[in-house]
Amino acid sequence: MSTVLIVEDDPINMKVFSKILTKRGGFEVKGTENVDEVITIAQSGNVNVILMDVSLGNSYYEGKAVDGIKITQLLKADNKTKHIPIFLVTAHAMQGDKENFLAESGADGYISKPIVDHQLFVDTVKGVINS
Repeated sequence: MSTVLIVEDDPINMKVFSKILTKRGGFEVKGTENVDEVITIAQSGNVNVILMDVSLGNSYYEGKAVDGIKITQLLKADNKTKHIPIFLVTAHAMQGDKENFLAESGADGYISKPIVDHQLFVDTVKGVINS
């Protein structure tokens, strides 16, 4: 079974994403917004894909507030985690946001919130795992 790590600060979004991915996709889902936990889980070797919220209200690393862009940069700079596909998941959907966020973070993909097409969401996650 493939495992998806969700990094999300909104408990409702976390619950919705988890339910879609487990029920429709058959994934195991782990979720946290604690940066140390994110790094530990990612380094465990048991994560197939990470869904990273861009705007995180309660995430700190080494005493500093960080967002999903910074966490993605940290994971992509680490030899143990740089191979894990990371999708930025965000409500920031203005023209140019997708390109800017992907370029700045080094993420592998971008999914805009809210998730309307649940099957497309699952297929997108499956597609990167099976590639």
